[in-house]
Amino acid sequence: MFVFICARAWLSPLTAKAILFYSTGDPNYNTNAPGGSLTDSGWQFEGIWGGFLGTAIATNYFITARHVGGSMGDLFSLNGVQYATTAAYDDPDSELRIWRICGSFPLFAPLYRQTNEVNQSLVVIGRGTRRGDPVTTTPFLGTVKTNGWHWDGSLYDGVIRWGENVVAAIFNGDVLFGTGVGELLQATFDANVGANECHLSIGDSGGAVFIKDGATWRLAGINYAVNGPYNTSDRGPGFDAAVFDERGLYTTNSLLGGWEQVSPVLPSPQPGSFYATRISAHLTWIDSILNDPTQGDEIPTLLSSANVSAGYADDSNAVIDAASKTISVALPAGSQFYQLRACVRLTINSIQVQNGNLVLTYQ
Repeated sequence: MFVFICARAWLSPLTAKAILFYSTGDPNYNTNAPGGSLTDSGWQFEGIWGGFLGTAIATNYFITARHVGGSMGDLFSLNGVQYATTAAYDDPDSELRIWRICGSFPLFAPLYRQTNEVNQSLVVIGRGTRRGDPVTTTPFLGTVKTNGWHWDGSLYDGVIRWGENVVAAIFNGDVLFGTGVGELLQATFDANVGANECHLSIGDSGGAVFIKDGATWRLAGINYAVNGPYNTSDRGPGFDAAVFDERGLYTTNSLLGGWEQVSPVLPSPQPGSFYATRISAHLTWIDSILNDPTQGDEIPTLLSSANVSAGYADDSNAVIDAASKTISVALPAGSQFYQLRACVRLTINSIQVQNGNLVLTYQ
């Protein structure tokens, strides 16, 4: 089964929160930008989007997972600067969502345009909960084996962390999770392969994975889901966990229902996995949004107030014609004052009465 790294899903996914490590449960581990060979590996492009992350991918756009939500006008914070969102675009073939912002990002991530992701090293970025108590099984009488760690939801701190992993395979998400998921990068949570080996948990959705292409780190995926939930018996609701060996644990059978044990005598560890939506599979759609010349910052919102100095609010009844740069609104019963809000400087040039409406021209 799978869990969406925001909601839940073993062939149903759990949505992802914070980076969890095999080597340590230290909450301060990897909470600053990586250095050395990992300098400029994506940390600088990650911004706060509600309780999740998004990645700046163009001067006016950032990308995240659709299931993390958000509304028009919500603020995206990148490097301490806040930008209001003005439009959203959903990919019909994946869980990706692109948001347009008012203003301009000073920097943004280049996209990974190769299709050779398998076996490539990843830098993974997310935020959320911490590593909890060990998950254990008793494969032999009198022995106790640690299989992984619970997600500690009581310690959700929203701190951004980074880790490392490797692309193990490409999956068809429509087969695993249902129509409209698209291709996914899979990474497994393996024991003793490096200090930064990581898994995801509830809240990491919308965060990013980066692959180095030559000398440049590029955005290769957006965190989507993880394996889970798990159980230590065939009864009860189970639990969410970062598991590096599923042997002896129970997972849900998506076809038959109920809990099914992963054989404890399999010859090799069975690590859990996380999944990120594959950027290279959706470049045509992404480029169509980023290169659309009809998207502009000059379309305004009309605000009105009965008081010239205060109380302005959006006028939802205003009809805006961007081509003629006119705004029509019903003739008010009394005095009314108007302002424009836009991402560029605009001025109201004239106001006329036409067919019972006020018609404002602007430039």
